[in-house]
Amino acid sequence: MAHTQHQTMRRVLRREIAGTIGLLTDEQDFTAMRRYRTFTFDDHAGYLQQVEALLRTRAAEGGHTTVALFDPEEYAEFCADTGLDPDAASSRTRYTAELAATAATVPYEGQPLADLVPSLVDEAVRQATWEYATTLLTHLGDCASCGEDIGRAAFTRASDLLARIIDATGPGERHLVCSVSVAPEPLVAVLRADDDVHGTPRLDKTDALEFTTVLAVGIATRSAGGLVMRTGLTDTTDRVFGWRLRGEGLEPLTAGEVFDAYCTDIESGDLISPESGVDYCAPPDLGDDGRTTGHTH
Repeated sequence: MAHTQHQTMRRVLRREIAGTIGLLTDEQDFTAMRRYRTFTFDDHAGYLQQVEALLRTRAAEGGHTTVALFDPEEYAEFCADTGLDPDAASSRTRYTAELAATAATVPYEGQPLADLVPSLVDEAVRQATWEYATTLLTHLGDCASCGEDIGRAAFTRASDLLARIIDATGPGERHLVCSVSVAPEPLVAVLRADDDVHGTPRLDKTDALEFTTVLAVGIATRSAGGLVMRTGLTDTTDRVFGWRLRGEGLEPLTAGEVFDAYCTDIESGDLISPESGVDYCAPPDLGDDGRTTGHTH
């Protein structure tokens, strides 16, 4: 009787344990891990099937599991830095625990792995973008002429511009994309804003922080870039606005320029067919403080 009670209690406790799985999402990473003798999988498709089955089992037992990207190169560096044997299951467990605390993760909520993986990759890209943008701002230092912290001032400026845009474009659903051309790759941030029952815009704090940081990088580094926003209300035509970065402000695009920006593939440069029911418009006035200013660092 006591033995049965102990087993029951352990099952209950297992449901209290949150877990993280480090996932090898592509064939190349999977192949890299096969050099380790203790990594016993030999087929990527079969490996993914086993992971998905494990996730379903844990969910059925009431467990909560998050999924993180497992990077073989970063894993090897982690083992070298910590003195762990990379060809040991316990080392992979230690690395995965590190991912749970520091890396991008996505909770498993019963979705197919085919849907979870793109979300996980997007989350990882977002986190990497924010970390890189934050590092750029932090290392810009102080303005030689006025002594002001360039990164901090740019962030404050970007926050003000975002608030002006949200206020100026009226009620409805808003979808904003900010892109900044910096080396080695352009930075891109996405933000959604919806109104609550009182008509007050609601922003996800994390998304807003990432968006503002990327916009601040463009301002601080005087990089080429721009911002496009799509707005819409139920049963009305969606509207698309756009601005280009200019100095410490945003310069409004003409309706034709908005059309070109929204209907051009970023990677190939090819034109994309315009959507029906969408108006491409010159943006609303953001006021004098929303436009280009003469101050430079």
